[in-house]
Amino acid sequence: MNILCFSHLRWNFVYQRPQHLMSRFAKTGTVYFIEEPVFDAPWTFLNASKAANADVTILVPHVQAGIDVNDQLRSMLEDFLKATNVNEYVAWYYSPMALPFTDTLSPSIIVYDCMDELAGFKFAPPDIKEREAQLFKMADVVFTGGYTLFEAKKNCHDYIFPFPSSIDKDHFLQARAKQTEPEDQQNIPHPRLGFYGVLDERLDLQLIAEIARLRPEWHIVLIGPVIKIDADTLPQAQNIHYLGGKEYTELPLYLSGWDIAIMPFALNESTKYISPTKTPEYLSGGKPVISTPISDVVNDYGSSGLVSIAETAEQFVIKAELLLASTNTEEWLSDVDQHMLHMSWDNTWQHMSSHMENAIAKKQVFNP
Repeated sequence: MNILCFSHLRWNFVYQRPQHLMSRFAKTGTVYFIEEPVFDAPWTFLNASKAANADVTILVPHVQAGIDVNDQLRSMLEDFLKATNVNEYVAWYYSPMALPFTDTLSPSIIVYDCMDELAGFKFAPPDIKEREAQLFKMADVVFTGGYTLFEAKKNCHDYIFPFPSSIDKDHFLQARAKQTEPEDQQNIPHPRLGFYGVLDERLDLQLIAEIARLRPEWHIVLIGPVIKIDADTLPQAQNIHYLGGKEYTELPLYLSGWDIAIMPFALNESTKYISPTKTPEYLSGGKPVISTPISDVVNDYGSSGLVSIAETAEQFVIKAELLLASTNTEEWLSDVDQHMLHMSWDNTWQHMSSHMENAIAKKQVFNP
């Protein structure tokens, strides 16, 4: 099937749920990944390129200032579909903010992959809740990015399914074997507590600073781009190391060199419903994990003892000391592997595909 995917995240940003799923759909169909517009053009045009590691066409709209954006986007999209002779397709939304310029489309079905509660994020558009309510009415099938988010949204649609973050196991299993240390990490002393991901309002910066203060002999490694927050607000200390953004292919190399993986998320509106992709990735890499009490992490991993849960810096330090002193991790690692035995992005993609086919069949029955 052809898929028009409307995303608020750019393909070449951090590799996460949209990239994992769309790269798999592209193995059996054609995927057009439509990003948010760039306001830099003396005239309107649509830039098309191929993704580096997937058969996905990335479409980046470049628009003019001073002209109605949705009119420009609608016209570009209609012209593109006509030029490429794409007549039958699925409209897949990550952001309800794409609705105003896709109002003339006639997709086979509409899919809303509600991966996050976007309304809780910093700088969220003021009308995003209204747009989402509209998308729920239009969608034929809805997926959520976790169980907590599913509980919050389950009454908004009658054909909705939870799909929490999954794992590309083979990729992160590499971290269990000793890897050649990346140059910018190799001289950082042990013990190392590491995090990779976007450095934004979801991180508890005060918590990170306090852990570093309590244990100056421990070293905290933070990998990822700084987004939506002022870089000057990041805590600074001799034992806190910012290594910048890394490619998805590099992550196991860094993960391999950590003693503990951490998820120091703030407890706020932006993290209330998240299901961090990094949880199964860290575990698949064989690293013990400490997280703040994020609901999906507590329910899926903390309650079974696979992830240690700590809310304060003092609790983080106590949990970390226990993990660093532990010499027998075989039973824990066996439990990890058993828990994630059937977890994979391939399985997620197959289950999603099945629900989509059912939605198409159901629509054909009522609209022959």
